Amino acid sequence: MRRLDRLAALFLFLLATPALADEAKPPPPTYEPRTWVKDLRGEFGGVAVAYRATAGETVLKDKDGKPKAAIFSIAYIKSDTKDPTRRPVTFLYNGGPGSASLWLHMGAFGPKRVVVPSDAQDDAAPPFAIVDNPQSLLDVTDLVFIDPVGTGFSKALGKHDAKEFYGINEDAAVISEFIRRWLSENGRWNSPKFIGGESYGTTRTAALANALEGRYNDVALNGLILISTILDFSVQADDPGNEMAHVVNLPTMAATAWYHDKVPGKPKLEPFLEEARQFARGDYILALLKGDRLGAEERARVRSRLAYFTGLREDYLERANLRVSPQRFMKELLRDRGRTVGRLDSRYTGVDYDAAGERPDNDPSFYGIDGAYTAAVNAYLRDQLGVDLERQYSTIGGLGGRWNWKLEGRFGEGYLNVAPYIGKAMRENAALRVFNAAGYFDFATPFFGAEYALTRNGVVPERITFAYYPAGHMMYVHGPSLERLAADIRAFISNR
Repeated sequence: MRRLDRLAALFLFLLATPALADEAKPPPPTYEPRTWVKDLRGEFGGVAVAYRATAGETVLKDKDGKPKAAIFSIAYIKSDTKDPTRRPVTFLYNGGPGSASLWLHMGAFGPKRVVVPSDAQDDAAPPFAIVDNPQSLLDVTDLVFIDPVGTGFSKALGKHDAKEFYGINEDAAVISEFIRRWLSENGRWNSPKFIGGESYGTTRTAALANALEGRYNDVALNGLILISTILDFSVQADDPGNEMAHVVNLPTMAATAWYHDKVPGKPKLEPFLEEARQFARGDYILALLKGDRLGAEERARVRSRLAYFTGLREDYLERANLRVSPQRFMKELLRDRGRTVGRLDSRYTGVDYDAAGERPDNDPSFYGIDGAYTAAVNAYLRDQLGVDLERQYSTIGGLGGRWNWKLEGRFGEGYLNVAPYIGKAMRENAALRVFNAAGYFDFATPFFGAEYALTRNGVVPERITFAYYPAGHMMYVHGPSLERLAADIRAFISNR
């Protein structure tokens, strides 16, 4: 009997062991997202709007159901909307890659904005004025500002590394997942939908349109908003032998020379820039393509016209073989004044350690605004919306070196161009429209480069709106340009 008892006890123990092991297993990792909500009022576009501001985290999960990323966003939703199918929602983000959405949020379209000098002067030191923003788009659309992983308060979770989300396709996948979640949780699947970004954010918009619309389980979009556009990266590659880089930069050089009074007679800006476009796509590109076969007489004629448009001396242009990189131009244009011009916004000028080099020490149009925006977004989120996360808000970081620049499918390696994604989306969605905003004084994403990309690649020309502003990459730092930009996008969203 004793032996039988021992065997029975052993049998029962063995049966219980798996259950005990299961109980001993740690539960799956969790992450509790935090959210802050405030009900507010404001006047936007001349219309009084009651709205709810929601700042918080959305946790995305991997295929095993474990948290992989916390996406921080700030949503502004009109409070008294009776029919959400009539109320648009617009998702906005910035670029980098590695930039949070604070620039469009605190500079252009959020209910509050930070004031920086409109005349391209340095923002200096705090306190900076954070004011009501009547240009916010809340009168015509709800707004969701998104910070991708590695920016703002957004981060990878658990065993997931942030680099999993660093890439054109990877980034588009996670942002599209966030948008789908947001639409489901807020009951907005049948609302008009717009997506938009600035700089690399326009690259993200093209890839995101493909991720949202290029699947059977698609999210139909009403419009794409492109601000300071970069779609075809081949025209930006400053490499020997790439003649298109010189072609697309020429009109921006002309605009900059005009602004700094380096063009004889200073004609009206728009006709002058159209003349520069014609020269760039005509005599100039033909001369560059001829290379060493360019005759002396034709070379002299082209060099003279190039000097007229760029404000540079002919002897300098000759030494540069008629090919001046943006960095050299920024240093050379105002060398006689001991000044350099900005990359993001060539209205700005800076003073280098010495005037003898061929490249600027830094970009005065970035260090001329970054302090104000960093202070403003932290003060606004923490003091006004009550966000009390301990981690730092990352405004912008250099993720480009860690970015996976390879595209999927036939748009692949070596020729990085996401414009065909936009063409495909427009051909397969008969209502999809595109708004392209460009600053004349922007060397980071030259306006002629956007025109080049959007007038080919299968894009439907009848449904594109091109708008131009007498400012730079972040044209909204210039007060009159902000007013025009907001009015233009209001009209675009309202389809009028």
